[in-house]
Amino acid sequence: MPSSSQDDLVRRAMARATGEITDAMTVDQKADALEDALSEELDSLAVPPSALANPQFPVQVDDNPEGTVLMHREPRLPEMPQKPTLIDFFKLRWAPASHVLQSAALARRNGFSDRIVLACLLHDVSVHGLIRTDHGYWAAQMVEPYVHPQVAFAIRYHQALRFFPNPDVGYEYPEKYLKWFGEDYVPPAYIKADYEYAKGHEWYMAARQVTMNDLYAFDPNANPKIEEFEDVIAREFRRPEEGLGFDRSPVAHMWRTMIWPNNFL
Repeated sequence: MPSSSQDDLVRRAMARATGEITDAMTVDQKADALEDALSEELDSLAVPPSALANPQFPVQVDDNPEGTVLMHREPRLPEMPQKPTLIDFFKLRWAPASHVLQSAALARRNGFSDRIVLACLLHDVSVHGLIRTDHGYWAAQMVEPYVHPQVAFAIRYHQALRFFPNPDVGYEYPEKYLKWFGEDYVPPAYIKADYEYAKGHEWYMAARQVTMNDLYAFDPNANPKIEEFEDVIAREFRRPEEGLGFDRSPVAHMWRTMIWPNNFL
């Protein structure tokens, strides 16, 4: 059962998400909006809201002391190093990223492998810096060139698996989903198809283990740090010599978008 502080966290997240959720959204999109709101509420406990940069609202030209639009600089965000690493993104673009840090810490306490710990650490990173809708697919694509294929698989398919219980391994359909979406909710066809595909895959349990360490990692009293996972990152995340965003990989543009989220062109 959640503690009273967790209940407060959920109530605030639901209030935050109410303004963003519309009737036109699918239930899967609503689920992403609510999970994003939970992450934002959790992060607000670690960093005052005034200190959180919001790259969704560009600086107006009149407010820019140089009188020009933004190109390859972002005055509201910390400057990134010339060859940014994954840890640089955690510290300078995604911080405090409390939910994914809690998820990875929980996976480590539960004795899971480095790859599962890393998948938990990265499963929601697109939400923190790029895009929320279909976050599992986006996050998997972002990290695919740098991780073992099993890690990318786990991140991609955790999004579908979260809607399907597996009592044999201890994953029940989240009670909050019943409250938020109704007992008659049916996931869209692409989610069901991806669940069926993942269920028959040799790496099914990798994705399932992400879900098992995901929804239960919203503890307002926990505060793990990215430094605790430097060893896992060193072993399991390939660091491009040119830096993330500049290695000419198929996903480099995604990382550059997070470095300069408001480039005019």
